[in-house]
Amino acid sequence: MQENMHNIPGYNTWLSLTPLQKGWSRDEKYIIQTRQNGKNLLRISPVQEIEAKQKDYETLLTIQHLHIQMSRPLAFGLLDDGRPYTLLTWLEGSDVESQLPLLSENEQYHLGWLAGEALAELHSSPAPPNQSPWQERFQRKTEAKLENYSNCPIKIPGGEAIVDYITNNFRLLQNRPQCFQHGDYHCGNLIVTPEHQIGIIDFNRLDYGDPFEEFNRIVWCATVSPRFASGRIDGYFQGKVPVEFFPLLAFYIGSNQLSSIPWAIPFGKEQIQVLQKQGEDVLKWYKNFSTVIPTWYSAGYQTQ
Repeated sequence: MQENMHNIPGYNTWLSLTPLQKGWSRDEKYIIQTRQNGKNLLRISPVQEIEAKQKDYETLLTIQHLHIQMSRPLAFGLLDDGRPYTLLTWLEGSDVESQLPLLSENEQYHLGWLAGEALAELHSSPAPPNQSPWQERFQRKTEAKLENYSNCPIKIPGGEAIVDYITNNFRLLQNRPQCFQHGDYHCGNLIVTPEHQIGIIDFNRLDYGDPFEEFNRIVWCATVSPRFASGRIDGYFQGKVPVEFFPLLAFYIGSNQLSSIPWAIPFGKEQIQVLQKQGEDVLKWYKNFSTVIPTWYSAGYQTQ
């Protein structure tokens, strides 16, 4: 084990330190096995991210009382080399993405319902009162995405329909509430626990914003399991989806889709092709954005 970690709380109880190669962040991640037969997760971040990581840790402390299964904060500090570390509880289980193909459609939907309920609980934590208005924040962000996409040499085939929908619907952002956001809520960051409950991991992109924007990553869920994605929506709203939800969902998915292409370029041709294909799928789901309800959504799918 690395000697520069000796000041991390509980270091003298560690039996092993195993690198965890998963995810897109620049963090080094390790699974810690302790003498008490427990596990923790250690994240070590670049030194220039000290302030951001400390703020993230303090934010996690404000939601640890919620009634959800999640990786909970244990400690934050600096290693001897100046890099910030975050120590978290380890959440035991299997990732939802790998488990969904093994389940029946009823089971997929039920798991999605649980994921929706967990997300609703997460969103019960409000944004700070000094947060700037959502429309102001997100419209500025989306206009930058539109400009970046316009200047990007690689396009989504038929992506003009996404651009038109977004450009014509900024009014949807008016007077939207804000709350805590996980920032990357999809089946790859959800765990099926041994008790068959939903657990939430990887809060590395946490933020505050419109709770409906949190559904922008549901495209990854819908690709794996339309039933899970449908259940996630129904569970979040307890089966009563408000009329304003689907137009905003289309807006947030479209906005996220446009930004994904410029984001993918540094990662190479394969990742670009993955996200271009996803863009084509989104256009099919929304019938070139002539509808706001995606074709994969099945309302009130029976679980009995």
